[in-house]
Amino acid sequence: MKMNELKIDDSVKVKSGILCPDLEDLCIGGWQGRISKITEADDGTAIVRIEWDSITLKNMPDYYIDQSEEEDLDCSAMYLEPDDVELTESRDKKENAAETLKAIFKAYRWDWLGEEGKRIQNVLFHVDENDEMEVLEAWEKYLEKTLSYPFDAIITEGSSGRHLKQGDKVSVKRITLVEDFHGIIVELRLKRNKYDHPLCNMEVINRKSSNYQLVSDYCTWFWNR
Repeated sequence: MKMNELKIDDSVKVKSGILCPDLEDLCIGGWQGRISKITEADDGTAIVRIEWDSITLKNMPDYYIDQSEEEDLDCSAMYLEPDDVELTESRDKKENAAETLKAIFKAYRWDWLGEEGKRIQNVLFHVDENDEMEVLEAWEKYLEKTLSYPFDAIITEGSSGRHLKQGDKVSVKRITLVEDFHGIIVELRLKRNKYDHPLCNMEVINRKSSNYQLVSDYCTWFWNR
């Protein structure tokens, strides 16, 4: 197609046999979306930016989304030459694509962490990750069901006071509260003294116990949220 035959918001479909510019073993023929930008590449070649519609987004292969996440690329759109596409009828509305993209981001947000990321996603699957207290409460509910008490842990970051310091070995008794700044707070014992301390600043000593993975997953989420 000629550049002057295309305009912003036109619905276009990728022609049969066209390969993905960023992943040459992926054929994108039949992918469909809307033109959001018409411009030129650095070499002067005419290009169009296509934002994929909801149907294309839903049918993207997982490995393409994974690679886009790993390489910090935007899987929701692609730059192609005008000759790579043809005009077509729209299959949805822009808001449908936006909702689908939101769901994809939620499902793949923690994929870069591998198996640990999948476990984190399972904890947060039904919550709004923009609501930090809702997320923390989901972690609290999950850990209340899965942690076994008491368990021995080591302090990885001490308190602002003089009582707990890095390297102290403590016994964790229970979750006491949740707050937006420090997250989940647990009650622990150091010798005969009782303290409250953020779970994010602790590591379970017994690496073979289920508690080790549970606390590690929570700490990974907390420091990468």
